[in-house]
Amino acid sequence: MNLQEIENNVVDLCREVGYFIQTESKNFDKNRIELKGDGFTNLVSYVDKESEKKIVAALNKILPGSGILGEEGSSVDGTNDYRWIIDPLDGTTNFTHGLPIFSISIGLLNHNEIVAGVVHDITRGDAYHTSKGNPSYCNNQEIHVSKARNLNESLLATGFPYYHFDKRDAYLEIIKLFLEKTHGIRRLGSAAIDLAYVACGRMEGFFEYNLNAWDVAAGALLVQQAGGKVTDFNGGGNFLFGGELCAACDVHKEMLDIIKEKW
Repeated sequence: MNLQEIENNVVDLCREVGYFIQTESKNFDKNRIELKGDGFTNLVSYVDKESEKKIVAALNKILPGSGILGEEGSSVDGTNDYRWIIDPLDGTTNFTHGLPIFSISIGLLNHNEIVAGVVHDITRGDAYHTSKGNPSYCNNQEIHVSKARNLNESLLATGFPYYHFDKRDAYLEIIKLFLEKTHGIRRLGSAAIDLAYVACGRMEGFFEYNLNAWDVAAGALLVQQAGGKVTDFNGGGNFLFGGELCAACDVHKEMLDIIKEKW
């Protein structure tokens, strides 16, 4: 199993599908937006669905027999120990509004361990990629998390949930504290890009709850392989399927202390 070869093949795949998404964004018809579940905030489009089809077809050739877990419904049990975790368009709301911050996120699991990940920042054309035992890269250039050691020299990212609003007040209290102690908080609208930007040192930390595995599988490994730390809100390792994540450089402990105080 050559993980680096698989990583490179997935980078090429993301560039190809990213070109399709970017092309569709130029003439996107908002009348073709659909809603997932209840409410009016969780959006999906034909671009999400078509992108996932393209990705799944290619991944079946890259690593035949692997399982699939995709945001838009692709769920297949594999015949080996590997499973792809796919978000074909992370940042759909941005995409449908013409806000140019959206990405493709593809992670590869061996059992439940993330062993490879690619986040493709579509508008910028940047591919962030890594695999177990190797550094994290952006366009084949090695990247590292920020050298910041304190929150007072940090820029953070977060997101806002589509549901579980019963935790909203506690979450806002955490945000208030971070606003007082940092250079600020950004809400980009793509968790995969947030994590990629932490991995390359553009931001010092990212935290969010109500996340899904496809939002974070690739980006979490990018941060870890770039020298950062990734945990759930309790400081444990249940961030992939546990719905909450804190990823950061050396400010991770300081972030987690504040989160634990209010969560």
